[in-house]
Amino acid sequence: MPATPPTMVAHADPALRRALIVVLDGVGCGEAPDTDAYGDTGSDTLGNIARAVGGLKLPNLQRLGLGNATAVQGVPPVAHPTAGYGVMLPRSSGKDSTTGHWEIAGLHLDRPFPTYPLGFPPDVISAFVEATGRPVIANCVASGTAVIADFAAEQQRTGAWIVYTSADSVFQIAAHEDWIPLDELYRACETARQQLVAPHDVSRVIARPFVGSEGAWTRTANRRDYSIQPPGITLLDVLEAAGVPRAGVGKVDDLFAGRAIQSRHTSDNAEGVEAILRWMNTAPRGFCFANLVDFDQLFGHRNDVPGFQGALESFDRALPALLASLREDDLLFITADHGNDPTTPSTDHARERVPLLVAGPRVRGGALGVRDTFSDLGATVADWFGQAWRGRGTSFLPELLRA
Repeated sequence: MPATPPTMVAHADPALRRALIVVLDGVGCGEAPDTDAYGDTGSDTLGNIARAVGGLKLPNLQRLGLGNATAVQGVPPVAHPTAGYGVMLPRSSGKDSTTGHWEIAGLHLDRPFPTYPLGFPPDVISAFVEATGRPVIANCVASGTAVIADFAAEQQRTGAWIVYTSADSVFQIAAHEDWIPLDELYRACETARQQLVAPHDVSRVIARPFVGSEGAWTRTANRRDYSIQPPGITLLDVLEAAGVPRAGVGKVDDLFAGRAIQSRHTSDNAEGVEAILRWMNTAPRGFCFANLVDFDQLFGHRNDVPGFQGALESFDRALPALLASLREDDLLFITADHGNDPTTPSTDHARERVPLLVAGPRVRGGALGVRDTFSDLGATVADWFGQAWRGRGTSFLPELLRA
């Protein structure tokens, strides 16, 4: 599509500005127009959790305008929200983290990444076995902890890779660090990534190392993700070409195959918030793209409603420190990449709309409406940095800033 000229904003030099996107992984806020087509009827991650626990306590998000943007029991609308608020609709095909982050960054997929509810086909497995020199066991849909409990003893006996998948488009390889060296596991993942091309172009290959003994297996922090390359230009590419510094927090660099961004990987949301604050307190200019994964990974996929509630309220308590670190020409965007409703029978992601909150000294509080695509966010960030936009989406910067 033709480039859209940037909005002219009579404030500081765009080269000196900062923008930060914080993705609350899995924190959707209700059905999208095509939710039924994904089998997710009734999913409303924020709304259903709030109803299930008799109301959420999120006073800081409430002041920004979360209750104005979407119905959340315990978080009513406020008369004068301090942030721009709205919701965004998913338009790309799929409901995984890669798809959601790519759409935020202006790139849409015409078809979802492939999934394997019956395990990977024989030709995929045989090619992997031949290339790595080890057999494969499991090859099923499973939780990471369960598949290790079921197959670790057989791996110790045979030296085979434990290969498994989930409802997401992932090729996961588990290996005990004492039985198969980490470097060999990583090489195997690189091999799988090279082999898994269309029609088996899964979103991510994931190294899942573990340690321990029978009855006491533990996954280690040496996980690595090997993502497929984005097939088109993203916001990160645009900012790189313009010389805008880019930093990631969490798994963001994995989702973009390390292209145009490097991340500080974090162990949990608390460490993620610390990393965000460190960037805010030290970076003179540039863009930070952060993912806080605990909502999705620890609680959504495990249908843990109290855990999800606790993570939301913990983030709300951390929010004042983020807001206090905003400088005159900063924009802070808070959003999500998909839903993961722990109140439904499914443990999979859900096709949902996502909240949109935008804070900063230049921001006027007010409605941003229902945005037609997550890509409106990426277009707005590009606009903030004075860059013409070549991706999907439309900037809402003129609606966001004070005159």
